Amino acid sequence: MDIALYRELVTAAKPLFEANEWSRLKGLLREGIAKGAYGTDQHGVPGLERSIRTGIVILEKTGLKKASLLTALFDPMIQQGLVAREQFQKEFGDDAARLIEDMCRVKELYSKHDSIADENFRKLLVSFAQDVRVIICLIADRYVLMQMLASTTDTDYRLHVTEECRLLYIPMAHRLGLYAIKSEMEDMVVKYEHRDVYDDIARQLNETKRAREAYIKSFIGPVKQRLEEAGLKFTIKGRTKSISSIWNKLKAQNTTLDHIYDLFAIRIILDSPADKEKAQCWQVYSIVTDMYQPNPKRLRDWLSVPKSNGYESLHITVNGPENRWVEIQIRTRRMDDIAERGLAAHWSYKGIKSEGAADSVMASIREILEHDTSPDELRQNFALDMYQEEIFVFTPNGEVRQLPKGATVLDFAFSIHSRIGLTCVGARVGGRNVRISHKLQSGDTVEVLTSATQVPKQDWLNIAVTSRARMRIRQGINEIRNREAQAGRELLQRRFKNRKIDIDESDMSRLIVRMGYKGQTPFFHALMEEEITVDDVLKVYEEMHAQTEAEVHSAQDFDIEKTFADTERKNAQDNDVLVIDDGLTGLDFKMAGCCHPIYGDDVTGFVSINGGIRIHRSSCPNIIRMKERYPYRIVRARWSGKSGSQYSITLNVVGQDDIGIISNISSIINKEPDTLLRSINIDSNGGLFQGRLTVLVSDLSSLDRLTKKLRQIKGVREVERTH
Repeated sequence: MDIALYRELVTAAKPLFEANEWSRLKGLLREGIAKGAYGTDQHGVPGLERSIRTGIVILEKTGLKKASLLTALFDPMIQQGLVAREQFQKEFGDDAARLIEDMCRVKELYSKHDSIADENFRKLLVSFAQDVRVIICLIADRYVLMQMLASTTDTDYRLHVTEECRLLYIPMAHRLGLYAIKSEMEDMVVKYEHRDVYDDIARQLNETKRAREAYIKSFIGPVKQRLEEAGLKFTIKGRTKSISSIWNKLKAQNTTLDHIYDLFAIRIILDSPADKEKAQCWQVYSIVTDMYQPNPKRLRDWLSVPKSNGYESLHITVNGPENRWVEIQIRTRRMDDIAERGLAAHWSYKGIKSEGAADSVMASIREILEHDTSPDELRQNFALDMYQEEIFVFTPNGEVRQLPKGATVLDFAFSIHSRIGLTCVGARVGGRNVRISHKLQSGDTVEVLTSATQVPKQDWLNIAVTSRARMRIRQGINEIRNREAQAGRELLQRRFKNRKIDIDESDMSRLIVRMGYKGQTPFFHALMEEEITVDDVLKVYEEMHAQTEAEVHSAQDFDIEKTFADTERKNAQDNDVLVIDDGLTGLDFKMAGCCHPIYGDDVTGFVSINGGIRIHRSSCPNIIRMKERYPYRIVRARWSGKSGSQYSITLNVVGQDDIGIISNISSIINKEPDTLLRSINIDSNGGLFQGRLTVLVSDLSSLDRLTKKLRQIKGVREVERTH
């Protein structure tokens, strides 16, 4: 282990612990190293270095404390079952134990799916988003991983991690106010995805570094003198803007680096008492604008109304020496700490004891994760409010609402309540009536007008700009379509009943596909919209029914015995029994997807319309119904000698929601011969977890042996095979 890195950890972490706690921490860390918990992963990333660096980042860049640090350091040990939850809880307390348990669940699922586009992973993030520390720890871990990927030779993995960072972790860091981490991750994204652009900008910045530093020094000198004369205590510094920020400017302005003049910003950080913060910030503003001509269009006042993630600052742009525009950020030390370290630092200044308190920022993150279904929608909605300037508008009773610049009356209505948004017909702004598409300005007082007959429309998606409004509009439209589809279903069922037609779900699905629709909802919706008529549907049904009758008669004449005679094994007991093994050729047969039979199950065959045979478990509800309706299409079947094949089955597992139980389940499955875990989907509620495991097994005895061992795991209450 790098001694310098360990010393950095000691410097940052040791003051947080009592002497005996620190001793236990070091002992547990040594134990984990000795047991191999922190080995190098398959992509060449050393686990110990990653855990320690993540812990340091959590303390220095996020404002989180002991529990989050312990999570970063020891979740590999908990995840691998090298230390019991009870022991960890006894050593470090309930809060740390709960947090590390949540983190282990996220990382365990991540190790199996490794994609934020995966619905299961995003659902898990949603379930743990109540405790914002889980999300912040994930961001810190991803930030460290991005740094360490610079030395990996696995290019595909680096690009995969970088894409997810750009898609999810950078927007979440922005919304949580972790600007320092966000800015560095953005630079790394450019570095890994557009290396030639990154190197070119870095080279040009390096070539102009001396001239830029000289200009900053010449600008700061007179300002510093005037502020000292005013008796203010402060720090003033200049910084070059990030490479990603510069690249965004180059693309937006379609220009070259030598034509961008605001390559740097001056930051004035005041040491102000709490009761004089705003007054002294505005005093600095007055001093600077007396010295240099300000651009009023570039004034950004986040002092009067801070951003939703707690960011407070006063931004101005002035015309400095040599007629160059210079951005100046004015804030206090408290404000700067919050700007760099985000919401956790904000809470510590507010005196909030619980680091896990969820706020509106996490609520917005949960909404996006819950309702988006594709990576493209995820990217779009996370980015909607990300880099836009904010406006501040008021309700009639004076409540302030923050919205992105360009927001409309419709966005404002949804920010109040979904019901208000869905029934919005316009608003009164400044004493005059405006449409829902009216764009709001800072300072507007908005009174929303609603109507009980109003419903959301598809073109509203072109009006709304906030992610919340767009998601609620989609939900509203879908709810209306579903209601209309249900009415269409009931209409068709009545007409079928009037004609004494009894149609089951299977035939209905075939009918819908035959008419060119992808699902029941669009089909029944089209019926209500009169895109098709009931008579059209009945006509197609009669044609389909006539064709089916002809196929059934053909199937009745199907000579099963003759077909099977050429393929049946010598050990077949009866000439009318289908013997299933890998040597069976010349006959189309498949395992039914509804019940997933495996070698050893009692099975029955069913002759389908096209002459192929589907093998069902004899206890399958579908084959029981088909025996009653189509007895002439039923085929007796049995297994031959073992085929060596593996069969996919699904197990429902219910148990106590304890840390490590998922790892224990996975470990049992992985140790079983000829058994493979394909996927796992878990859901936790009220201290219990329910999991759906998809497993490949070789036969029924292997499955019975596996389920028996799973039931013996401490905390597992029920293991059942699904139909």
